[in-house]
Amino acid sequence: MILSNVISQLLGGMVTSVEIFLLTLLFSLPLGLAIAGGRMSSIAPLRWLMKIYISIMRGTPLMLQLIVVFFAPYYVFGISLSADYRFIAVIIAFTMNYAAYFAEIYRGGIESINSGQYEAAQVLGYSRLETFFIIILPQVFKIILPSVTNEVITLVKDTSLSFVIAIPEMFTVAKQIAAADASIAALLVAGVFYYVFNILVAFVMERLENRLDYYE
Repeated sequence: MILSNVISQLLGGMVTSVEIFLLTLLFSLPLGLAIAGGRMSSIAPLRWLMKIYISIMRGTPLMLQLIVVFFAPYYVFGISLSADYRFIAVIIAFTMNYAAYFAEIYRGGIESINSGQYEAAQVLGYSRLETFFIIILPQVFKIILPSVTNEVITLVKDTSLSFVIAIPEMFTVAKQIAAADASIAALLVAGVFYYVFNILVAFVMERLENRLDYYE
């Protein structure tokens, strides 16, 4: 009975970690592309705003960002929030943080594309949007995939930072069980979970990279 309860708690923490991981990717990847567009914009105020945003997100700890996102609505605006906001705050903070990193990765990939491709697309009658999404972006994905893979693997491990606002993800649950049982078994299980999760992520990203080999 005790063992089944421990397994149930660990599985619950595992599900929470996976949810944080998937939702962060779902929102941060497209947001990063939008931020990269702003960062490369010809509109100076927008360009500098995005540059400052990226600088703040990359220059401060994710743990601090989690605390600010969670407590700011109450201490800045006096808004009382429900317990459910904890998980929402985690997704907001992780998305904002990782979008900044992805934005710089996107920017590097976009700027690496030869300008002649834009000119060729214009000659062929493509609009600027068509040129970007049909010709440029697929090549950018191929170029940036190794860097994106590194960030995604880091994200798997960073989900453990959710403990700072008491989100019961895998590592937090494992620590609680380890403290209650005076045993590191649960922590070892958590370590195996992160390791296997990262192996799966690396495998999926490698398969994706192989599928994009036709751009070589």
